[in-house]
Amino acid sequence: MKSSTSTAPAPRLTPDLAQAQGSAQGQAQGSAACVPRPRADAVRNRERILAAAREAFVESGSGAPFDEVARRAGIGNATLYRHFPDRPTLVHHVVLFTMGRVTASAEASLAEEPDAFAALCRFTHAAADERIGALCPMLADGFDGEHPELLAARTALEEAVVTLLTAGQDAGLVRTDIGVGDLMVALSQLSRPLPGTACLDTDRFAHRHLQLFLDGLRAPARSELPGSATTLDDLRQKTM
Repeated sequence: MKSSTSTAPAPRLTPDLAQAQGSAQGQAQGSAACVPRPRADAVRNRERILAAAREAFVESGSGAPFDEVARRAGIGNATLYRHFPDRPTLVHHVVLFTMGRVTASAEASLAEEPDAFAALCRFTHAAADERIGALCPMLADGFDGEHPELLAARTALEEAVVTLLTAGQDAGLVRTDIGVGDLMVALSQLSRPLPGTACLDTDRFAHRHLQLFLDGLRAPARSELPGSATTLDDLRQKTM
């Protein structure tokens, strides 16, 4: 008895149908090939805007005037609005820009430094230079924390930092009673000046204090920490 679920034979392509399908595929490939790549000057302008906006947000919060962002980037207001038509769009992309650069720094540090503790130090100071501490206030006030781009960037950053810290702990160079949450909170607190202040030499003090913190992470530990290690899940529960 024949099975009732037997597969029907595939339809036979007539010459006309085959030609039509081939033409459609060719047009699709041609369309993909014809998608214009961003001009080099447009890419540079975009990166200048994001870097300038990040600096302005660090000093004055995410409500910093667009005029000030354009001035810092060395462009006109029209160019700024052409790339980022409104404030939520600009804030969104500044967050992605910063997270992407910090992630790349974590990966490069672990790949290029002679040991895992040196990699941790390099990453921490580089993350401070990227103004990662400015992300916390930008993630408030109606920011779409569930946007797919943000979730992907956050996952990549978390995985890179977890790998970095775990490498140091597995090598016996970093104390084991801390978690990634401890590292990220300390980095955020020690690298972010108070908004609206004109504290001179902020970077110099931030890097001095970060190095003091990093020295406290060396193994073997010289003290017992109160409480328990802070994980990324702990941070999410307290900030969401």
